[in-house]
Amino acid sequence: MLPEEKLDQILARFEYLEALLNAGAEPAKIAEISREYSELKPVVTQIEAWRQARADLDEAEGWLSDPEMRDLAEEELPRLKSRIPEMEQALRVALLPKDAADARPAILEIRPGTGGEEAALFAGNLLRMYQKYAEKHGWRFEMMELTETELGGVKEAVARIEGEGVFARLKYESGVHRVQRVPETEAGGRIHTSAATVAVLPEVEAVDIDIPANDIRIDTMRASGAGGQHVNTTDSAVRITHIPTGIVVTSSEKSQHQNRANAMAVLRARLFEAERDRAASERAETRKSQVGSGDRSERIRTYNFPQGRLTDHRINLTLYSLDKVMEGEIDEVVDALIADDQAAKLAEMEA
Repeated sequence: MLPEEKLDQILARFEYLEALLNAGAEPAKIAEISREYSELKPVVTQIEAWRQARADLDEAEGWLSDPEMRDLAEEELPRLKSRIPEMEQALRVALLPKDAADARPAILEIRPGTGGEEAALFAGNLLRMYQKYAEKHGWRFEMMELTETELGGVKEAVARIEGEGVFARLKYESGVHRVQRVPETEAGGRIHTSAATVAVLPEVEAVDIDIPANDIRIDTMRASGAGGQHVNTTDSAVRITHIPTGIVVTSSEKSQHQNRANAMAVLRARLFEAERDRAASERAETRKSQVGSGDRSERIRTYNFPQGRLTDHRINLTLYSLDKVMEGEIDEVVDALIADDQAAKLAEMEA
């Protein structure tokens, strides 16, 4: 059964927030109150619908003793009895603890792994896939750093993605993505295996994580490009080193001021994620599932081009629609990962 006391607390909290908004909350607190109110509203709707369905079931069962209402009761009871368990399951999912970072924009980092130029080309394919995916969802995709190879591959790509539910959906993409295909540079037609790493980090505001000035070293340098006219001849690139952890971030767009802002944003995201990883590792013994862990050393997915096959190794999901996936149609994979993660959390709570 669902925890009635907890449901009552949620309803009471929602009514309190609604009263604050109607009375005119302090301007400084309106945004925070409105955000919590918006998060609770769909949960409250589910609670009320579930309780109404249970009341309807009790009423319909009472009709069985009334000859005039018996036929209607026998018609309604099967529908209600099948619907209520579904509503209970949806409500259990809605009551799961929320990841506080889910509503944040995301910082996407893509780098080639093993495989030389073919890995760099695959990293470029992944970047395009995520750009297409963001387009389909109406998200804003902004490149923060892009270094390409002479053949059009990607040495490093860092992008900021903003929109509703961005991090909540993309956080499952962190890890090693492996590709199996015949490279364009391969004359013999042999299938090669290479890889690229993807990291998805929640964007962090300056107020969320304090970075003392003494903990960082900022260097300016001449930006490098693919060669020829693309080489930047001014000292606009910025490299920031976080001394306590050794984390190094760079940004080499045209504006030094923007580069500094971009690099600090990425540094904050990496430090924030490191803290999230530390907290998650403390809970690792009670949660074996690696879905959404963000472990960038974990091989999470294989893209097999000769067979048109995508396999996500975390949930043993195989799709034979790789052409559509590379065009940004990855919702089927993401939805399956979210469902698996929710199932693991529900099992953990019930245990």
